[in-house]
Amino acid sequence: MKKINLDESKVAQARQVAGGIAADIQTFITEHTTVSVERAVVRLLGIDGVDSEGVPLPNLTVEDIVRGGGLSRGAAYYIANACVALQAAPQQVAEQVAQGRISLTKLPDQGLATLEAAETLADGAVAWVAARRKERDLLLTELGEGPQPWLYVIVATGNIYEDVTQARAAARAGADIIAVIRTTGQSLLDYVPFGATTEGFGGTYATQENFRIMRQALDEVGTEAGRYIRLVNYSSGLCMPEIAAMGAMERLDMMLNDALYGILFRDINMQRTLIDQNFSRLINGYAGIIINTGEDNYLTTADAITAAHTVLASQFINEQLAHLSALPDEQIGLGHAFEINPDIEDGMLLELAQAQMARQIFPAAPLKYMPPTKHMTGNIFRGHVINSMFNLTSVLTGQGIHLLGMLTEAIHTPFLQDRFLALENARYVMNAARHLSEEVTFIAGGRVEKRANEVLTNALELLEHVAKIGLMEAIEQGLFADVKRGRFGGKGLEGVARKSADYYNPFPQRFMSRKFLSGGNH
Repeated sequence: MKKINLDESKVAQARQVAGGIAADIQTFITEHTTVSVERAVVRLLGIDGVDSEGVPLPNLTVEDIVRGGGLSRGAAYYIANACVALQAAPQQVAEQVAQGRISLTKLPDQGLATLEAAETLADGAVAWVAARRKERDLLLTELGEGPQPWLYVIVATGNIYEDVTQARAAARAGADIIAVIRTTGQSLLDYVPFGATTEGFGGTYATQENFRIMRQALDEVGTEAGRYIRLVNYSSGLCMPEIAAMGAMERLDMMLNDALYGILFRDINMQRTLIDQNFSRLINGYAGIIINTGEDNYLTTADAITAAHTVLASQFINEQLAHLSALPDEQIGLGHAFEINPDIEDGMLLELAQAQMARQIFPAAPLKYMPPTKHMTGNIFRGHVINSMFNLTSVLTGQGIHLLGMLTEAIHTPFLQDRFLALENARYVMNAARHLSEEVTFIAGGRVEKRANEVLTNALELLEHVAKIGLMEAIEQGLFADVKRGRFGGKGLEGVARKSADYYNPFPQRFMSRKFLSGGNH
């Protein structure tokens, strides 16, 4: 589609201001760690499983370090030091901690051997993640994948084995992406459950074994269908970095991973979330996982017309924070949504302006476009028509990740037939209008152009205000999603620690340098 004439100087200025906001908060991030970052480190080093009472070993290991006052030094040092002192593997060390036989902070320092052991363990973990990424690349080359916008559907039975049945059916019906929705409230758990699970509510627990089961199932159905099927889960909540690590080890393809979502919509402490998102994105970036940000959620609590600029401003901030975690644009699935009240005249025009504006401002990002939900009712026929308009807007503006709207939205969790009808609708509309954008142009100075530039101008003004007061203060003032959160409130603040001068984590440098990846440091 011929482009909207956006004020490119304002685009450049907004990106620069957002970069300053991100750099300012990055200073705080770099000085701190969290229990969830250190549990992710522990998992990457090879510790998994639970004790006799079902408590995850990564939690027990980090809790032992916290009790000994060692969190500020980082878990990697203590694990490697114990491995040398006990001549044991990390898993064996964790089992001894769980049994109460040792305390990691009380073992004598093993000197240079500790650092050498940590570096060797870290290399092994990073090489494993690199190998999983290469598996994906090979399968994509062998099988190929559907054209963008990729069709994204959810499964949410609570039982991983039933999820597999529904996921296979959705893939056979045309889905390109399967998202396994997490059970209600998992984002508020400060641990990751272990093993295969069959009793979630409104979704299925995110566990490493569940990841493995669904990955295997999608590889099988992808081979059958002749295209690669992408797997999505949620790297968010109090265990954001841990779940990123688990996803990297089990070859997930996308992760819901927003810098602000947990703060605004789950009341997780902002300091904890901002630190956690940085390490989780380092992992996702290295693993080749596309992140999905959550700006679409802003429009569930704020008006889609008057708050449109807050979505764009947050997209700029999320982009810059992602860049600081070495995520390339091709892995930044910035979120937005088709949420304008359908009763408003020219609502489609306004939606088109927002979608086209985002596409032009973030040309390399696989934008994640969310369906209408806020104004859906029990009228399934009207809902199906609204979803058709959403599908048309998506293909016209070249969105990357298209989360299908369900005609039964607001009634129940989608049935198989609901997904089938949604996929049929999207396939028809996108096939019928596949190249329509090449034949359409926007009128210079017209309504779409004016609306897009109005949103851009307002977003720039908001970013400049955020830059003056700082991102944490902006969140405290409720400038995003009309939700206010305090920097010392919410869940998880007690898990934040300032790094000491001898803090040690071997993974960020390896992830940033792309060690073991093609073109990286070998």
